[in-house]
Amino acid sequence: MAGGRSALYLGASRLGDGRLDHEGSARLADAFMHAGFDGVDTSNNYTEGRSEALLGAAISSAGSVPDGVALSTKADADPVTGAFDGDRVNRSFEESTQRLGVDRLPLYLLHDPYSITVKEAMSSGGAVEALVQLRGQGLVGAVGIAAGPLPLLAEYLATGAFDAVLSHNRFTLADRSAAGLFADARARGITVVNAAPFGGGILAGSAASAGRYAYRPASAALLRWVGRLGDLCASAGIPLAAAALDFSLHHPDVDATVVGITSLQRLQELRGLVNTPVPEELRLAIAELGDPPGNPP
Repeated sequence: MAGGRSALYLGASRLGDGRLDHEGSARLADAFMHAGFDGVDTSNNYTEGRSEALLGAAISSAGSVPDGVALSTKADADPVTGAFDGDRVNRSFEESTQRLGVDRLPLYLLHDPYSITVKEAMSSGGAVEALVQLRGQGLVGAVGIAAGPLPLLAEYLATGAFDAVLSHNRFTLADRSAAGLFADARARGITVVNAAPFGGGILAGSAASAGRYAYRPASAALLRWVGRLGDLCASAGIPLAAAALDFSLHHPDVDATVVGITSLQRLQELRGLVNTPVPEELRLAIAELGDPPGNPP
């Protein structure tokens, strides 16, 4: 479905979180695999492994990962001890591939390495060495770093060890703070994955996210800016969510966008947003709003 835009991955961070019964979760996992989008993104620790297990059952039912669907998952720290050394990365890889029922991963990312320092991660026997060895063995196509804090991501990218970077909630219509990191990554030939283009839901019109950005209270300045943004979209007859998705899918510094999906309804809504053409006049009008004010703690 790429046609003139960057790749679109379905995010499975809440698959198996109890919102749906097991049968409903299984149907959603199957839909992830057959929705016709470019990939599926999960992680070892999402819903305590249930996300990967449900996706693995869908893959088993299909016989294999469907053609044209890239599967990415992430190495996570030990859920009990917090250990995140090379041995833990290898165990995390084994757990994930067993749940998913695959031998090889196109993209494997170091996920939220907050229990260790970059120096520890880069040391002999450390997490990054294990990632690189998995790539060298052909078990992983590319290795990446996925986290929130931008300075931490920049420090990891400066090591030159990574093929990809994933940031969330920091490159949206309402927050451009990752722009410099993404531009630098692109200049280095590093694949850029932008997750959560709706900023936790506020740019998708979620009632549960009203007054919040990236899962915390939004500043008054940001809410006013988003209000003006919404007015522009309404005047153009375009859903705010469609404009927010368009921003990520068509930005030259973004290779792939990850959108979290929690239900079949959300998946159907995503199809509608992808198929909503955003006129250039609206893009220009949004640009004329200037940079959003950000949302400091």
